[in-house]
Amino acid sequence: MPATCSACCASPAALRRPKTGHALCRACFLAAFEEETHRAIVAGRLFRPGETVAIGASGGKDSTVLAHLLQLLDQRHGYGLRLLLLSVDEGIAGYRDASLAAVRRHHRRSGLPLHVVSYRQLYGWSMDRIARHLGPRNNCTFCGVFRRQALDRGALLMGADKIATGHNADDVAETVLMNFLRGDVGRLRRGAGVGPAGGEGAVPRCKPLRHAYEKEIVLYAYFQGLDYFSTECVYAPQAYRGYARALLKDLEAVRPSSVADLGHSGERLLLRSDLRMPSRGTCQRCGYVASQTLCKACVLLEGLDRGLPKLGIGKHRRLRDKLRDGQPLTQEELRHLGAPAEGEPPEEQEPQGELGTDKEPWGRRELRGPQDLNF
Repeated sequence: MPATCSACCASPAALRRPKTGHALCRACFLAAFEEETHRAIVAGRLFRPGETVAIGASGGKDSTVLAHLLQLLDQRHGYGLRLLLLSVDEGIAGYRDASLAAVRRHHRRSGLPLHVVSYRQLYGWSMDRIARHLGPRNNCTFCGVFRRQALDRGALLMGADKIATGHNADDVAETVLMNFLRGDVGRLRRGAGVGPAGGEGAVPRCKPLRHAYEKEIVLYAYFQGLDYFSTECVYAPQAYRGYARALLKDLEAVRPSSVADLGHSGERLLLRSDLRMPSRGTCQRCGYVASQTLCKACVLLEGLDRGLPKLGIGKHRRLRDKLRDGQPLTQEELRHLGAPAEGEPPEEQEPQGELGTDKEPWGRRELRGPQDLNF
């Protein structure tokens, strides 16, 4: 005999929740998932009435479910929010084109305003072109840094008060585990915050789905018939996060609560009072949040513009200081920074669009408002 829903005790169960183990019918699962998200928003005081919230929309399951839920809960509970979709086009042929098509389909169905900002707009480089310079490794370092700042710049141009991202409980657990393995105390402390956090950028961010398991998000999208894009990025297999994800799945198979436990550990992390943390300032070139003279994005772009793509990756501070002081580098030092071998022809530049014609460093590209964005 099929199991009966443990909530309504009337309908046959359609699933057993990975998070709690309860057998629920479709209607009860949808109601429980939506109510849990609402309680997380209220308990974390994520939004205030009248705020403009930019939803980081990638076209994947998490951001699609987040956009659907925020619109639904805003109408149901009267949050008083102005919601808009904000997407970043990294310039990955095939992959990002298809995901942006899914975002545009959701935009047409939901009626939420959509705004797209691209790497070529802001930096003069696409991820495909960066990957050709850099090789198979460290692409996610460039993409992660650029994407965080692109979301901030797009949100500022649109007048958003907050950015809502679709990070789920699995993402948070992976981040905690990954930063613990790397010994990155600063990111370990910032990465699992509950409420809106503005420590990494100019616009505060929040994660309304941070307590929702990835498996349940997939089930919710399936039962609601949501249209999303599910192909993995072509550069993702080389990312360090993949190893943390594989370890987390092994832990979850032994102890299903490992995902939630790691997230709670990150929230309750306590640091020694005498531990010195990097001070947060502003980048002298672009004005973005930075703990050094130049922010990470400007350092990475400086390397790309000089033909030394590995300048901002790894421990190359001595070489960066030599370049800053105008001292010549040896061929061995240039090779370590990813310079092309002697006699190798320079790479042809991609054709630039209307907003990506200049090759000035990031931050000098003036975007004055929504009229300068592609959407």
